[in-house]
Amino acid sequence: MIGVDLIKHYVEKDDVVLFMKGTAAQPLCGFSATAVSILDAMSINYVSYNVLDNEDVRQSVKEYSSWPTIPQLYIKGEFICGSDILYAMYENGEITQLLNDKGISFQYTKQ
Repeated sequence: MIGVDLIKHYVEKDDVVLFMKGTAAQPLCGFSATAVSILDAMSINYVSYNVLDNEDVRQSVKEYSSWPTIPQLYIKGEFICGSDILYAMYENGEITQLLNDKGISFQYTKQ
């Protein structure tokens, strides 16, 4: 499996998928660190893929979503957003409605 077929497989395999630079334990850019921090703060179970490990994945995820930057968040197979939009959704509480609509378990910890 290569290219967008591989990305499709990844995003359909798990409910919440984050394509990022680095790993959840060690993000390698601030945007990826922000996305991880939000997902972790909300106790969302997710799978992450380090796009720096595979150039084909790095380019194919951008093609698959028609979104030029990393990180990219997918929920139930649907591209949701990158880091800036995720941060805004977290700040304004919009993320809770999306997660509820998608049937994703979480704990909203924003104060």
